[in-house]
Amino acid sequence: MTLTTPPTTQTHADHAPRVDYSALIEAERIHGSLYTNPDVFADELEKIWYKTWVFVGHASEVPEVNDYVRKKLGPQDVIMTRDKDGEIHLLLNRCAHRANLVCDDQSGNSSSFRCPYHGWTYRNTGELLGYPYNKGYGGKNKLDLRMGAVPRVAVHQGFVFGSFAEDGPSLLEHLGDAAGEIDRLARLSPEGEVELTAGWLRHKTRANWKLLAENETDGYHPQFVHGSIFSVTGSPIGALYSDNSTAVTRAFSNGHSENDLRPEFRKFAEPMRWFGTTEDRVPNYVAAMRAKHGEAAEEILIEGAPHVMVFPNLFIAEIQVFNIQPISANECVQYSTAVQLRGAPELNRRMVSQSIGSVGPAGMLLADDTEMYERNQQGVGMLEPHWVDIRRGVARETTDDAGHRIGTATDETAMRAFWRNYKQLMQPEGGE
Repeated sequence: MTLTTPPTTQTHADHAPRVDYSALIEAERIHGSLYTNPDVFADELEKIWYKTWVFVGHASEVPEVNDYVRKKLGPQDVIMTRDKDGEIHLLLNRCAHRANLVCDDQSGNSSSFRCPYHGWTYRNTGELLGYPYNKGYGGKNKLDLRMGAVPRVAVHQGFVFGSFAEDGPSLLEHLGDAAGEIDRLARLSPEGEVELTAGWLRHKTRANWKLLAENETDGYHPQFVHGSIFSVTGSPIGALYSDNSTAVTRAFSNGHSENDLRPEFRKFAEPMRWFGTTEDRVPNYVAAMRAKHGEAAEEILIEGAPHVMVFPNLFIAEIQVFNIQPISANECVQYSTAVQLRGAPELNRRMVSQSIGSVGPAGMLLADDTEMYERNQQGVGMLEPHWVDIRRGVARETTDDAGHRIGTATDETAMRAFWRNYKQLMQPEGGE
């Protein structure tokens, strides 16, 4: 089938045209317009970003009572707060009176927010505290207004997620077996806690957000896109993503996926190889892990951190965390930060240094990837061919004992999982 423009059907509610996703998403290929069509982007906001669980930030960013930090949930400006009882809230940064932005600072500590336009004041839970000149409201000191809030907020291992849907699957149901990969990351801390306190770098990219999500667990590109930096530094990473690698690509439920590099690290059975170092260079960390986990520490130190993409926007890449937020069909922002493990100062300093070198302002890896994102975005906007191929590894895909689809290190198993879930969310009656 040849499609030059997205097919449309009629909605039952208002007879407005909408995109027919069943005609654009096939098992082994997807139509290029899904990356460029503004109508698709509008649908995604409604059916993904404003409906599913979306990663917003980390509890360690608001460690104290009344701490707050501004975040994004899709294009929505939200304030992540911690109230006097320690509960985390996600407030929409909008005054209930005339819609002015209530909070200007990126972070701080306050039990309340005051709108600069007319002086309306709100608690850090969103409750309206008061407003000037109440005679204009019949002398009333309170109105039935408050700041908007994300209805559901849930936290797993400190990772804060929000959902604009008032009901639906729980966060753990959404995460499925991907939750275990986040647990793996926390297990690397001698105190069992991850902290994201190194600060976030903000990278704006002229590309559709889905290109970034696809790339994060694409094991086919590293040898080619990052080949120059691997050769200069003598990095062993490239070998993990080759036809000779024993690593696998695993598709979880709900569009999540991982590059499971553990088979490669198990072959060598060398503690800290996953981090590109040896145990004698981080002796305090290794000792702390052995003291905490006993014999189990050897497996943890050998297998290392996860490389997992949590649909739609959280990517954990061993020592870094990425947060993808869309701006438009053709633009998005990727926030990145170094993982920090509570009780592991030796490792944390190295993680910050390595993150700056790979995804910092002059970082080699992110510069390479961003070039590819933007070249892809230009390509999918061209007239021919109309489709993007995602069939690599279909014939050799298997299923593991947990029922997950498994591909080799370079197969597009993860992309196919992403698009199966995407299709189900965007057009359930046409989903697989």
